[in-house]
Amino acid sequence: MYYEIFSIIAPVFISALIGFFWVKLQQPFDTDFISNLIVYVSTPCLIFSTFMEVNLDRGAFLELFLAAFLATMTFGVIAWPTLKALKIDLHAFLPSQMFPNCGNMGLPLCFLAFGDEGLALGLTYFTVNAVLHFSIGQSISVGHISAKSLLRNPVFITVIITMFMVFNNLKAPAWIYNSTEILGGIAIPLMLIGLGVSLAQFKIASLKTSLSLSIFRLVMGFLVGVGISSLLGLEGAARGVVILQCSMPIAVFSYLFASQNNRRPEEVAGTVVLSTVLSFLTLPLLLLYILP
Repeated sequence: MYYEIFSIIAPVFISALIGFFWVKLQQPFDTDFISNLIVYVSTPCLIFSTFMEVNLDRGAFLELFLAAFLATMTFGVIAWPTLKALKIDLHAFLPSQMFPNCGNMGLPLCFLAFGDEGLALGLTYFTVNAVLHFSIGQSISVGHISAKSLLRNPVFITVIITMFMVFNNLKAPAWIYNSTEILGGIAIPLMLIGLGVSLAQFKIASLKTSLSLSIFRLVMGFLVGVGISSLLGLEGAARGVVILQCSMPIAVFSYLFASQNNRRPEEVAGTVVLSTVLSFLTLPLLLLYILP
């Protein structure tokens, strides 16, 4: 069991370390190009090719969809009054508490822990998380609601097309499937290397605030994940994926939104760094809990 846990964590840790030391050794890394490649090309291709290949039960998909939605809303219900009571800027820190890192860390872990089924289930959770993050999360950071951000979201568009095809038993031509499979294959390595690059570049501005919010995110995520999976009666890989994705650290996109809107980006960056570092320490216990 312990060797299995190590085998799951090691690829994630090693890939992130490559990105971390790549930047520390002052090697060139075009963050904007890689981020856009992940968001606009590789991730949509990964979603499409995975759901075209894996025969995921429609009921399982809807369960994960509902679990992801309920978890995100629960995070908001818990975090909003907590941050307000502590007089912490909601525009800056509420999105970071609502939206865990389901992509860079969550997807690789779901795949390594539960195989192709775990990847399909993890992508379902990630898709809901990403759509809500680029709509509600971004709107919180900006300070007003913008429907354009959702309609321009490539993940949202890909999900609509993919689910239409899946639910109508439509298969993509071989040349489309093969192309998206190759392009989607670069998503997970790029996500992990990009995570390492972000950790190397971000600085911790306020240790006390960043540490407190990081611990709060990880503890809240685990408890909500266990609660939602129990409420919906999830078992096996579905239960493991929900708890795993809920327990992920703060997403890098929370920092990007904070930076774009000048919402205390240095402090948000600190929560990204510390929550990620802490999650590497808690991952063995988390995997020990969710693995059969």
